[in-house]
Amino acid sequence: MADKITAPSAIDDILAEHAGLETQLSDPALHNDPAEARRVGKRFAELAPIMSTYTKLTAARDDLSAARELAADDASFAAEVPDLEQQVDELENTLTDLLAPRDPHDSDDVVLEVKSGEGGEESALFASDLARMYLRYAERHGWKVEVLDANISDLGGYKEATLSIKSREPSRDGVWSRLKFEGGVHRVQRVPVTESQGRIHTSAAGVLIYPEPDEVEQVQIDESDLRIDVYRSSGKGGQGVNTTDSAVRITHLPSGIVVTCQNERSQLQNKLRAMQVLAARLQALAEEQADADAAAGRASQIRTVDRSERIRTYNFPENRITDHRIGFKAHNLDSVLDGDLDAVLDALGEADRAARLAAE
Repeated sequence: MADKITAPSAIDDILAEHAGLETQLSDPALHNDPAEARRVGKRFAELAPIMSTYTKLTAARDDLSAARELAADDASFAAEVPDLEQQVDELENTLTDLLAPRDPHDSDDVVLEVKSGEGGEESALFASDLARMYLRYAERHGWKVEVLDANISDLGGYKEATLSIKSREPSRDGVWSRLKFEGGVHRVQRVPVTESQGRIHTSAAGVLIYPEPDEVEQVQIDESDLRIDVYRSSGKGGQGVNTTDSAVRITHLPSGIVVTCQNERSQLQNKLRAMQVLAARLQALAEEQADADAAAGRASQIRTVDRSERIRTYNFPENRITDHRIGFKAHNLDSVLDGDLDAVLDALGEADRAARLAAE
């Protein structure tokens, strides 16, 4: 049976890399450099599914070879051959898929921004519904969510909010691998709480999402390019939540990117988190400029938060969710808003995988 793995050197390189990482992890000196320890641990976790599948495949091939040899002398072993052939075939397909080109950020954590658009208070309320949806989805997957900043409307919605979403353990398929398709304009059709005549309105909110680097140092930021303002953290209606100017707003002058953080208790902590978010934004911007395809993909996340440029519609009267990029439809909107996003994200992931394979 011919191997389906088209590049034998690929698995050889990974075996060598895995062995090297294993040696590094066993070296006590590694723990003196936390950043390097995280990098090595993260890469080791990324290779784990490949190594596991390769080990199973090697064992299945050995069993198949032995069954074929024994079948020549004992017919009872012949019955095992078809099942073992199927097992080898499935494992080869799995390994080939694991070795296929993939998004280099798939194991990364993310920063996710939700912004209200057309629709005033209704849009802000919908933006808060989206933020809650991602929060509940993260809870289902055991991820950690930190609200870095939130501008709350009079009715308790989000004019804008910034979330940091992190997996608790390194993984090949991290937060980015699941949520990277969420960037864009999300449209809602429902009767707003402010509507007295019971009429259905359409409004929109935007989502921006980008990988978060492990360390700020991964992105070079010139301090002279920054304007840093501090102000008093505020809650709903502008009420102060503390008596010190601990909130931080950082403006990157060359790009015009503005990042705010007021979740932490001290100005220093807020500045550090704001710098991490800025680094993530600048890293995504640099990748857009370096790669035309990435630029087309990420620039299309939100051109304007306009109802006509939607990627997904949430129709409350019909309890329906529609993803317009792949024609996905489901009548479980209530469950989706409660964090049950796996069906639509699986469909988007499969479409992306098919597109990558077709492009090879």
